[in-house]
This record gives sequence, C-alpha cells and structure tokens, in this order.
Amino acid sequence: MRDVRLLTAPFIPGTLIGPFTNAHPGLGGVCTFVGEVRGKVRGGADVRALELSYYEPLTLPSMEQLADEAITRFDLMGMLMVHRVGKMHPGEPIVCVSAAAKHRRGAIDAVDFAMDHLKSAAWFWKREQRDDGWHWIEPRADDYVNLARWNTPTQR
Repeated sequence: MRDVRLLTAPFIPGTLIGPFTNAHPGLGGVCTFVGEVRGKVRGGADVRALELSYYEPLTLPSMEQLADEAITRFDLMGMLMVHRVGKMHPGEPIVCVSAAAKHRRGAIDAVDFAMDHLKSAAWFWKREQRDDGWHWIEPRADDYVNLARWNTPTQR
C-alpha cells in the first residue's frame, strides 16, 4: 500500500498512522517521522508562519516516485507520505512519513531516505514569516550531505 498526499488543511498524524499500520497485518516494524513548523529559526528569531508553494504537475508525481523507490529499495510492505502546502503556523505538522516493513531496519531506513529527499531535493518552495518580513528558506549544506548518503541525484 502506498498513500501519498498533499494537504492544504491541518492534519492530525495519529489519524493517518493508525489506519496505515492496521492495513499491514504481519508487519515487523513501523517507523514514523512527523515534522512540525518550528517556532524559532537558528539564531533565535521568532517564526510567525511558514508557507510552502509547489508546482502541482510535478510535486505529487515526484513524491509518488520517491515512495515507490523507497518501497522497492527497502522491501517495504507500505509507505505513507503526507505533506502540507500553503500557509502554516508554528507547532502544526508539516510532514508525516511512515514506513511498514517486515523488519525494523527497512522501515527506519526508508523514512530516513524519504525525509532526506523531501528536505533537500523536494519540489517545494519555502518561506518563513518573521517579525522583519518574509524570508526564503533553502536547504542547508548538512541537508545535501545527508542526501548524498543515498547515492542518488539531488534532482528528480
């Protein structure tokens, strides 16, 4: 089972993870990562909002391709990948990635793999609203180092 979605409204991760887990009887492990909008940036400035823009004809198909690659590469039983777009506020979930596998290592590695790609080679444009206005957010050097561990191109 592959469930990949872009959402424009807030979501509660547990309402997605429970049904996903239940859909995979006999699994050996489920690993889930939930990312939330930070309330502060490095250096301490407050974040009022985060806005993600995307290119509809590319973003969802590319996320589906990433999920398919993870399912094959890590021998998964299933993968859930949900990402918010639009304007969000600190504390709101922005991403939920969950992998079900017969063995824990596959699930853990699949989620790490997916998040490294979503963070560094994603099909989103991010900007933060701070007290002094809007600031575009680019991946950091560490994000590209993490992506390189998987020996895959940074462009999809």
